[in-house]
Amino acid sequence: MTVPGLRGDVPVQPGADEARRWLVHELAKPEYAQDPSLLERFLDWFTGLFDGAPTLDLHRGLAALAVVAVVVVVAVVAYRVAGPVRLSRKGAPSAVVLDEDDRSAAELRAAADSAAAAGDWATAVLERFRAVVRSLEERALVEPRPGRTAREAAEAGGDRLPDVAADLTTAAHLFDDVCYGKRTVGPDADASLRALDARAAATRPTARAGLAGVAS
Repeated sequence: MTVPGLRGDVPVQPGADEARRWLVHELAKPEYAQDPSLLERFLDWFTGLFDGAPTLDLHRGLAALAVVAVVVVVAVVAYRVAGPVRLSRKGAPSAVVLDEDDRSAAELRAAADSAAAAGDWATAVLERFRAVVRSLEERALVEPRPGRTAREAAEAGGDRLPDVAADLTTAAHLFDDVCYGKRTVGPDADASLRALDARAAATRPTARAGLAGVAS
């Protein structure tokens, strides 16, 4: 755009009022008053796409409606394709930890040890995380609840044991990945859960919010 009174190579950062005056000056030029308008040229192009279909005779108003319909369809398709991807990233499913499993923490640790001795690291990881969660329940830090997922257990445990909250969350994601077959694990994964189990057992819980005033 040519700025009145300035050389073409000079960079300009006009204020709002000055920019408005320049815009009015630019749009007053004859080339902007030529027919057909941009919208009309677009509609002519769109209706021209159907020149090969003799039975289709679109009025300009119908053409505009057709454009809107096409945009809506494209938007719906894009949402249906991108939406599930976006949701899968935000809300990937978490596996249930102890559904109808009444083994004690000690029994779950023994099962994990047995699996580790056999080189079955996936089972060792799953059983070891279950032992961590069962231990939290046995210490009355987490209320036993059927159907609780790994991430829910980690969140509930982290509320009472904030010092290991991040490790509980990491372990819950590991549990889910192994449970759903998304990850192959080895002795290092089992060792990390052994360490978490020991740290959680040695960590003193924080008082519940409702009991904080009574405790003080």
